[in-house]
Amino acid sequence: MEKTIHRLAIILALATTALSAEPTEGKAFADPARFDAAIDAFESADSLAPPPAGSIVCTGSSSMRGWHKRLAVDLAPLTVTPRGFGGSNYYDLLHHADRVILAYEPRAVLLYSGDNDVAAGIPAAQIHETFMALVTRLRGRLPSLRIYVIGAKPSIARWKIWPQMIEANALLQAACETDPALTFIDVSAGMLQSDGTPRPEIFLEDALHMNDLGYDAWAQIVGPVLRKGESGLE
Repeated sequence: MEKTIHRLAIILALATTALSAEPTEGKAFADPARFDAAIDAFESADSLAPPPAGSIVCTGSSSMRGWHKRLAVDLAPLTVTPRGFGGSNYYDLLHHADRVILAYEPRAVLLYSGDNDVAAGIPAAQIHETFMALVTRLRGRLPSLRIYVIGAKPSIARWKIWPQMIEANALLQAACETDPALTFIDVSAGMLQSDGTPRPEIFLEDALHMNDLGYDAWAQIVGPVLRKGESGLE
């Protein structure tokens, strides 16, 4: 009960603070309020079983959401708090950062986004700007937070816009290379065939979301990076 009250107090405190780092005006993102119900559901579950403070919050779009059931095993022995919400983008993460990341007082966060951003026509520079606004917001509350960023993934369904994803990924990777507490993780090598096209066997029928083979590839790439950076802090 005390943990629940403590978390609610944090949420209320964070909610009273206006966004300190909003991206400048560009192409309009979808209204992030469309995820209010999903975030409400997280908080309802938390009131019954509060996640431990100091874990690694894993959040982002549907590719992260689809990883929920495997995260604890794939990233073992690390303590993770799965909080992906499908269909989201970097602006949604920025808007809901107080409730879906900061309220958990994590020591680190694993992000997956960019995929839906590019699909919505958001330019690479605006994705980078929104990501940096998110970093600023998170660091404003948790200065020592380590941030791991999975680059937008290639897929059959969105292969035509893969060049734009590469451009956005390059900007995020460059940003991460200037900050030792930011780590960019490129998962594309595990998702592409020798000819450079997506591996068809790792996707569901929609050719966008991944099956277990896809998450096997992610686990083999993401797992070692997080364990190297976080295992000594469990």
